[in-house]
Amino acid sequence: MAVPVAFFALFFAYPVTAIVGRGLKAGGDWQFGRIGEVLARPDILDVLWFTTWQALASTALTLLIALPGAYVFARFDFPGKQLLRAVVTVPFVLPTVVVGTAFLALLGRGGLLDERWGVRLDTTVWAILLAHVFFNYAVVVRTVGGLWSQLDPRQEEVARVLGAGRFAAFRRVTLPALAPAVAAAALMVFLFTFTSFGVVQILGGPAYSTLEVEIYRQTAQLLDLPTAAVLTLVQFAAVGAILAVHAATVRRRERALKLVDPAQTSRRPRGPGQWALLGGVLLTALLLILLPLGVLVERSFDGAGGSGGYGFGYYRALQSAGSGGSSTFLVPPLEAVGNSLRYALVATLIALVVGGLAAAALTRRAGPLVRGFDALLMLPLGVSAVTVGFGFLITLDEPPLDLRTSWILVPLAQALVGVPFVVRTMLPVLRAVDDRLREAAAVLGASPLRAWREVDLPLVRRAVLVAAGFAFAVSLGEFGATVFIARPDNPTLPVAVARLLGRSGELNYGQAMALSTILMLVCAVSLLLLERIRTDRSGEF
Repeated sequence: MAVPVAFFALFFAYPVTAIVGRGLKAGGDWQFGRIGEVLARPDILDVLWFTTWQALASTALTLLIALPGAYVFARFDFPGKQLLRAVVTVPFVLPTVVVGTAFLALLGRGGLLDERWGVRLDTTVWAILLAHVFFNYAVVVRTVGGLWSQLDPRQEEVARVLGAGRFAAFRRVTLPALAPAVAAAALMVFLFTFTSFGVVQILGGPAYSTLEVEIYRQTAQLLDLPTAAVLTLVQFAAVGAILAVHAATVRRRERALKLVDPAQTSRRPRGPGQWALLGGVLLTALLLILLPLGVLVERSFDGAGGSGGYGFGYYRALQSAGSGGSSTFLVPPLEAVGNSLRYALVATLIALVVGGLAAAALTRRAGPLVRGFDALLMLPLGVSAVTVGFGFLITLDEPPLDLRTSWILVPLAQALVGVPFVVRTMLPVLRAVDDRLREAAAVLGASPLRAWREVDLPLVRRAVLVAAGFAFAVSLGEFGATVFIARPDNPTLPVAVARLLGRSGELNYGQAMALSTILMLVCAVSLLLLERIRTDRSGEF
């Protein structure tokens, strides 16, 4: 456990503590009175209120739309089911910048709805809510649907034989069993939407600001570190509470139920009602998931090179810096593809080492401290990535860790986001390994390292590949911290897309669509490959 603890202490706790200290210290003394001053400001109260209610609304809307999909994937067997499961999961691994760009192409100025019916939803809260549902649909489908598929349907059938109606049987038998999974999914959706950054920044405009967006604005634009520090503490407290409740729901879900093989619970739809439900879920997937992505791809070819038709003009423009008279980049934007792939591969390797060691330690130890460390590993998913990125710049600037000009800074920040996915993917598989196998290897003289290599590794090999796929995808799309630390001559794909969207002109917009399409395809291919090697026990995600 020493390596994960040291990694998180040095590259997470230290930068976050340092930037909070800079904001709340004056003359060497803590100025805690600033907390009350900041939280009493009307503009900050508006940010806190919007952050909370949009997260609640996003969570409720996601549950409303995704729970029928969870039921369909749990109980129905139909052609293309595995492919559809992979398709609905693609948005979850997409960078938020790509999600924002896709919905901008659908709902924004000059978008599909604007062209066809003159309807624009960008800079409205509806665009933000729809993008959040798009992004988190798979969280509900996988978390709730995964448990639903393992619940024995005969329990509900027994209740109906004893006189309960269909709804009463569901309410009294199935719903209590599903409640921990629904709660866990709702908490994760709330966490992701409460800390939303890229989606709100692209689609919300200046009228809407979440805590994360406001931290970025106060840090990067206004240089108001005291306000940014207070907002970081508020977000940290909120995320800690959410993760504590989530951990409790997960433990309850693991202890309370006797599960069956999912293959025994799924069957072909029967009757017009079930076929209509399947059709409704397919239509939802088409409109909510495939339509925005399809429009994004179409816009990357639309009117390319000013020809008014379709072509590869926007993609060709990515090969030269300052095309069209723009000085957005010091290097051709296409170089961001190679930069992102290299950074993501290194970040994946770091995340696998740190996350793998953490998962192994959590498997072999128990107690309150271990459970606390397990929860702490999830904090990078919710704590302000903007704070982490800016903290890197002000802390890792002196020997022996003067990394401000080093390329490794970006993979380190990306790995922080990848480690929780590695832990959550590998932990259930490692816990399923019979301890007697390790004990037998030790009796035969194997060292702990050899026992791990000969016993654990063959059993968890697929989980390692799944963990690597998730870590690679989320590292590829990390934006909040990377926007601070990526050098101008080595931009990543999300940073390049954000820069292009921040510039006016049709060429910059088209290049942003082209880069987003490339990034989407890389993430989608990673996810589809991951689905082919995934096992039913390969973790929470």
